[in-house]
Amino acid sequence: MRAHDSATAPTPIAVSSRTEAPGARTGLLSGQPPATRRAGTLQAALGVTAFSLTFPATAWGLEGFGPWSLVAVRSVLAAVVAGGCLLALRVPLPARRHRAGLVVVAAGVVVGFPLLTTLALRTSTTAHAAVVVGLLPLTTALLSALRMGTRPSRTFWAAALAGAAAVLAFTVQQSGGALTSADAYLFGALLVCAAGYTEGGRLARVMPGWQVIGWALVLCLPLTVPAAALALSYEPLHLTTHSVLGLLWVAAGSQFFGLVVWYRGMAAIGIPKASQLQLAQPLLTLVWSVLLLGEQLTPAAPLTAAAVLVCIAVTQRARG
Repeated sequence: MRAHDSATAPTPIAVSSRTEAPGARTGLLSGQPPATRRAGTLQAALGVTAFSLTFPATAWGLEGFGPWSLVAVRSVLAAVVAGGCLLALRVPLPARRHRAGLVVVAAGVVVGFPLLTTLALRTSTTAHAAVVVGLLPLTTALLSALRMGTRPSRTFWAAALAGAAAVLAFTVQQSGGALTSADAYLFGALLVCAAGYTEGGRLARVMPGWQVIGWALVLCLPLTVPAAALALSYEPLHLTTHSVLGLLWVAAGSQFFGLVVWYRGMAAIGIPKASQLQLAQPLLTLVWSVLLLGEQLTPAAPLTAAAVLVCIAVTQRARG
């Protein structure tokens, strides 16, 4: 979400003169010092934690907002925060060569994923929706390989596939093993979000990460402002403590802070490895669902958690 290269003179926080790190095009950042990789891992993990609250917070938001209103208003609020930061710091406009990538980020993580998952959560439980998040790391790694030419090792892929299978089996078991009408929304959300993550991680190597999502949010304002006004005029509004807190979290926590640290983490440790940290996200979501929504976990949760942690450890050590 940090400012991209600009045709104008750089500000103190702009990085227009920064060149891509060695291995940026391949996703192999093994030349970075251990401290940088540790910081990147921590930032990516913070992003995963923020994202893990998205589904429970969305469920809270839907108590008072319609699905279209919730998505549009959250994007507008997040854009106000991001735009205020960009203006206060006098960040120059992103370079023209980066704007196509910003459109992909905006379409994937600002509009596509929030809208499709919110529509799905009208009829799906958070446990079933977590299937999407369980498959997202593998999808992101695949799109990264296609988009950026990354070539993770066989060990990496084996661990990623095992982790995705464990999470998928667990979340499907949690939802009773039956497909729902929300599945089309969920799988569509999976694809567009993976594309947004991949492009955002690439852009975060050539500009500050917070500006990647910041400009993507601002870019959507001509769409989200009228959409919010229209949706609020048609959908009933019943403000409650839960609905307001849910809206504030998905706007400021998931849509802004989470993506800031997530893109910074991906830039530091590479998209494939960062994406595998998301294998823990469905389990975190289920924990929040118990604490915040009163849902119940099955005895399989601890076993799945252990399997996922092992897979994460392997992917972080495997050359990727």
